[in-house]
Amino acid sequence: MIKPMSVHVVILAAGKGTRMNSELPKVLQPLGGKPMLEHVVNTAATLENVQFHIVVGHGCEQVKQHFQQRAEVNWVLQEQQLGTGHAVSQAMPGISAEQGPGVVLVLCGDVPLISTASLEQLIKNADADTLAILTLVTNNPTGLGRFVRDTEDHVIGIVEEKDATPEQRKIREINSGIMALPADRLRTWLQRLGNNNKQGEYYLTDVISMAVNDGCHIFTKAIDDEWEVMGINDKAQLASLERHYQQLKADELMHQGTTLLDPQRIDIRGDLKCGRDVTIDVNVVFEGEVNIGNNVTIESNVKISNSSIGDNSVILANSVIENADIADQCSIGPFARLRPGSVLKSRSKVGNFVETKNSTLGEGSKANHFAYIGDADIGNDVNIGAGTIFCNYDGARKHRCVIGSNVFIGSNSTLVAPVSISDGAFVAAGSTINADVSENELAIGRGRQRNITGWQRPTKS
Repeated sequence: MIKPMSVHVVILAAGKGTRMNSELPKVLQPLGGKPMLEHVVNTAATLENVQFHIVVGHGCEQVKQHFQQRAEVNWVLQEQQLGTGHAVSQAMPGISAEQGPGVVLVLCGDVPLISTASLEQLIKNADADTLAILTLVTNNPTGLGRFVRDTEDHVIGIVEEKDATPEQRKIREINSGIMALPADRLRTWLQRLGNNNKQGEYYLTDVISMAVNDGCHIFTKAIDDEWEVMGINDKAQLASLERHYQQLKADELMHQGTTLLDPQRIDIRGDLKCGRDVTIDVNVVFEGEVNIGNNVTIESNVKISNSSIGDNSVILANSVIENADIADQCSIGPFARLRPGSVLKSRSKVGNFVETKNSTLGEGSKANHFAYIGDADIGNDVNIGAGTIFCNYDGARKHRCVIGSNVFIGSNSTLVAPVSISDGAFVAAGSTINADVSENELAIGRGRQRNITGWQRPTKS
């Protein structure tokens, strides 16, 4: 049985990103809610038999902190940024020659939309005598390295723009920076690199001419989609790629059957899964992992983060939902806020200007308007009247309220936790409840009304 060839993924992520004008390292700048580098790592992780080597420099601790859950990464520190060739050479000690023939797949941490299919093409065509490189023919090659070919159209080298002649700068085929190289030969080529160029850097691209002189074949794969190999250097480019990424996500949703009332006004900053017959209005933002069931309607200006929404539910306009679990046939909003730990059982309702936090609403329970429900366990078919407040915080600790089923909480009530209200109980409007209420009892906790006859309204002297 032939042992599969190992693939050493070397991701160049050491650059400062000066043009970003940000304290955040360039590769951690977000695209679709995830750092650019995370997109690259996730794509490379879909390949078979891979080992990761990420070259870091500026902000290295921040980058490593973000990826601390990936124990399989070999972190490589490039203390001085002396060029792409120098960066790859720093990773080579972690690529043992004893592991047998392998391929070094060089990726860029600021090229986030590279596809698995393109990388598989490179790996498939790279071997001990072949380099495989992604190229792009563009009408705007400014600032990028150009492929130089001979009269028979064979690649003989790559020249960086600052070192190119005026004639070479007219070449429209540019280097994407993504290539697959034979590991054993790469060690030798890197040792022969020099920095005799206008930037005084060790270019990885110089190994192309070395490979040609050593009799290696150069396989080139031309990319049709310029966005796939677009490198990000400033916030304007990042914003442009963000819009393209969001359009891709919108197209994907619509192909799966989701109705988007305006595909250009939706933002998916994480992973969104939709069932059948879902309708999403304009200016809806999804963050983290969001799962939406079948026949769900989401109105405009809604933000949903790390939550699940059951079948046949409706999210009305201007609602915010975060880390919540919403069952079937629920109604949320408008202007509702579900904070982390909110659980809505089937047929429950949270209406306008209602806020919930770390609380469960049982089946068929409802808080139609103007209420705060914090740290509460609420049974089935409970009515929470307008203006009701659960006082869950004593200034030092949080306390819970437990409400049974078929309970009626009158408007403008205050429930001072910890307190328990049993099944069938009724709380009169305007009450402050600080003691338990037994089953089917009526609780009235308010001052007695007095009407004073002959009272004189105050007047100014």
